[in-house]
Amino acid sequence: RNMTRPVRLGMLTPSSNTALEPITNAMLAGIPDVSAHFSRFKVTEIALSESALRQFDDSEILRAAELLAHAKVDVIAWNGTSASWLGFERDVRLCERITASTGIPARTTVLAYRDLFRRLGNARIGLVTPYRREVQDKIVANWGSEGLRCVVERHLSLQDNFSFAEVPEAQVAGLIEEVVREGCDAVAVVCTNMRGAGIAEPLERKLGVPIFDSIAVTLWACLIATGIDPARIHGWGRLFTSPDFAASAGPIADHPDAQRPQYS
Repeated sequence: RNMTRPVRLGMLTPSSNTALEPITNAMLAGIPDVSAHFSRFKVTEIALSESALRQFDDSEILRAAELLAHAKVDVIAWNGTSASWLGFERDVRLCERITASTGIPARTTVLAYRDLFRRLGNARIGLVTPYRREVQDKIVANWGSEGLRCVVERHLSLQDNFSFAEVPEAQVAGLIEEVVREGCDAVAVVCTNMRGAGIAEPLERKLGVPIFDSIAVTLWACLIATGIDPARIHGWGRLFTSPDFAASAGPIADHPDAQRPQYS
């Protein structure tokens, strides 16, 4: 990486999302040599209906990725959790197609979660989302097939993507506390339009388990991909500061399907 210029992180953003841009920028506030740039495509609802699933058609996402490539970003991340219910292979293929069409390395929220939980070994995951029951069940099944064990969950049964960001932090915190009380080793707040990132650090101090918010996990993966030490981000939880999750713990392979070390 050329050290003489800033690092630019490209983020593909659901069109109705209002949380991930301000939160990502807040996390990067103390790092003047890294900037985030966003490109939107249409996502308005999260459900298993055909019209809802069609929103995640690769061609729409690839068009948005090509626009980010005009900004000469160093990485392009799909900052969304759709592969959690559509299947991890969707994100693997998406990364391949983004890189093939732009020449830029690609990351996704869901593949970053997989990498993170593989580093943790056989963690019992508490899953917190705003989604409907049938979407939640699909996530638990898909994550389980990848060796990520969601042993306890809470969901809000919402479908309209815009509404997810309207859920107050205090309500998200309550869900996190419930899954921790029920018994888990780590919490995953899975949705890039939900306000879990800002409460991670105080809740980690209170509850004693790491809390991995989707917006934070995506940024973490982008920092590692571009050679930026995640520990430069302060005040946003253990994901950034713990040596367990540092780049040296085993970087995310540049090809999303490459063999990663197993941390079990």
